[in-house]
Amino acid sequence: MLERHEKWMARHERAYKDEIEKEHRFKTFKKNVKFIESFNKNGTQRYKLAVNKYADLTTEEFTASYMGLDTSLLSQQESTDTTTSFKYGSVTEVPYSMDWRNSGSVTEIKDQGVCGCCWAFSAVAAIEGAYQIANNELISLSEQQLLDCSTQNNGCEGGLMTVAYDFLLQNNGGGITTETNYPYEAAQKVCKTEQSAAVTISGYEVVPPSESSLLQAVVNQPISVGIAANQEFHMYGSGIYDGSCYPSLNHAVTVIGYGTSEEDGTKYWIVKNSWGSSWGEEGYMRIARDVGVDGGHCGIAKLASFPTV
Repeated sequence: MLERHEKWMARHERAYKDEIEKEHRFKTFKKNVKFIESFNKNGTQRYKLAVNKYADLTTEEFTASYMGLDTSLLSQQESTDTTTSFKYGSVTEVPYSMDWRNSGSVTEIKDQGVCGCCWAFSAVAAIEGAYQIANNELISLSEQQLLDCSTQNNGCEGGLMTVAYDFLLQNNGGGITTETNYPYEAAQKVCKTEQSAAVTISGYEVVPPSESSLLQAVVNQPISVGIAANQEFHMYGSGIYDGSCYPSLNHAVTVIGYGTSEEDGTKYWIVKNSWGSSWGEEGYMRIARDVGVDGGHCGIAKLASFPTV
């Protein structure tokens, strides 16, 4: 196991400050590997865990550093820009499957690093998708601008996608700049004002909290969602995730499609995450759909929203 840890460190370019930290990390790595191997041997579940680049972190450490959906901001939000209507509520034509990657509406997988600003990545992915669908042009937009400037959110300590949309609408005329113009630094910095807008949103809508409404929305564009991510998300490798969930929504991702397994007919959502392309299915995850639980598996339909362009 020591040799395995050394190889894993080399592969993921991991270095520790001293032998004490290395010993601590090795113990965590060993514990996680044993859990993963034992889980995968079971063979009855629809998904596998993987010894990924986060394998030397405890679940508590991972949750503190890599998740950052702050639902407490909902009560503070006084928005005039959102409406109570749901423009996709009358959608009845729903294809058997949908994947916005096939339409060129999804940028490459990004990596939020050690900063709990998943909310910014979720909001940006939804804006990128909405703009591409409307204008047939995919532009990688700036999470850092939201991280620095959307100060009603709490930077790397957490935030909310709709608060990010509100910031753009109330301060920038709905405009957000490119990632090239305002690159990501994985830490909150001083807001650089006077940024030229590459994309402008006109507003946003909140999706009614059901999987049927989420489906109506995803057929039309990628959707920002909250999710209740637990230990097995941290180590997710592949397959359709139908495992346990955290007690409350704590992470933000973007639903970019859905489908049905050819093997056993299991329905799933396709989720774009922001933990790098070496996590999960090249940075993506499939999560069980229509499981008969209010708000969807791990609450995926409870906090969905999308920008309008």
